[in-house]
Amino acid sequence: MFDDNTGVFSPESEIDLPALLCFSLSDGFREAIRDVDQDLNVTIENCDKITLDLDSWRAVAAEKYPLGLPKPNSNDPTRWLFNGRPAGGNIPLHVALPHMLGYQWPRQTGSSFSDCPALGPDGLEKFADGGCIVCIPAARGERAAHERVLQLLQAAWGDDWNDGVLAKLLAEAGNSTLDDWLRNGIFEQHCKLFHHRPFIWHIWDGRKSDGFHALANCHKLAETDGKGRCLLESLTCSYLGDWINRQQDGVKRGEGGAEDRLAAALELQIRLVAILKGDPPFDLFIRWKPLEDRPIGWEPDISDGIWLKIRPFMAQDIPGGKKAAGILRVKPNVHWKKDRGKEPVREQSKYPWFWRGDKFSGERINDLHFTVAEKRTACDRAGERK
Repeated sequence: MFDDNTGVFSPESEIDLPALLCFSLSDGFREAIRDVDQDLNVTIENCDKITLDLDSWRAVAAEKYPLGLPKPNSNDPTRWLFNGRPAGGNIPLHVALPHMLGYQWPRQTGSSFSDCPALGPDGLEKFADGGCIVCIPAARGERAAHERVLQLLQAAWGDDWNDGVLAKLLAEAGNSTLDDWLRNGIFEQHCKLFHHRPFIWHIWDGRKSDGFHALANCHKLAETDGKGRCLLESLTCSYLGDWINRQQDGVKRGEGGAEDRLAAALELQIRLVAILKGDPPFDLFIRWKPLEDRPIGWEPDISDGIWLKIRPFMAQDIPGGKKAAGILRVKPNVHWKKDRGKEPVREQSKYPWFWRGDKFSGERINDLHFTVAEKRTACDRAGERK
């Protein structure tokens, strides 16, 4: 079940589990291991050579855990056991925002673990945006994002809420206001927190303080049966379209900055339309899928992973944006270099990227693009074979 670098300690009697846990967490365990094995990878065989005074560790356990071992729990939002509640997490702002975008942690979706049951509604579900898109400026008749986040935080804290709570949260985030955090802090912090596999994407037009910014739940953007595509179309045409119409009205009225905001928004819309169409470099390349099964346009598979789905959004920088970030607020630490290892032999007509002329290379190359026409031709050939 496990690699031989991982040993499992299992007491013969469950009553001795607290004693065994106390021993395994102690310096005495570390010293006992090093007495028999100095290698970095301690083998299970050497773990079997360790002895302990069970009676003394029973006494330690009785003092440390008089009521028995605590139930599994975590206030870390990167952990499976996290309960998804902003007021109970160690980074509340980064828990509140996913709530608004329709994201739920595993225990909130009905998953459970031994001694760690699934959770029922927490009362914050009503704040989830039905479209799983939150615009930072007011758009399409919806309130600005900072107003909506504040309302959710107040509900999460209930009677314990006061202005001091918000000041503390913003100080911890390193921003002066909620609007500033949403525009300039959230995405970079989110990327670092979740190991550069962001599930909330910050899409913008390159203008820091007065431009169009939107946050989207990438899992919803990748939903099957065309749902994800519809969501991206909604962002492109409805949310951004509403913003563009307002800037066009501003230009007619002679409103200061409206012309520049309009130009920036139109540049963003061009790139979003290109992602929907899927021509290079805005196409999705999934190395392990045959050419005829490749998505044409924005039709991603949620199981393909965040790094592959985010690539079209980073394909071409926007004026005023960050280098190599595309239309994202900052660049996640993502690359599409060649992966280690070799593929088993694959059919050339289906997997041409694994071949060099007539010779199979098996190199796991990721930095490739195919046009919509090439994919359609492959689909037609596959249909003829059937």
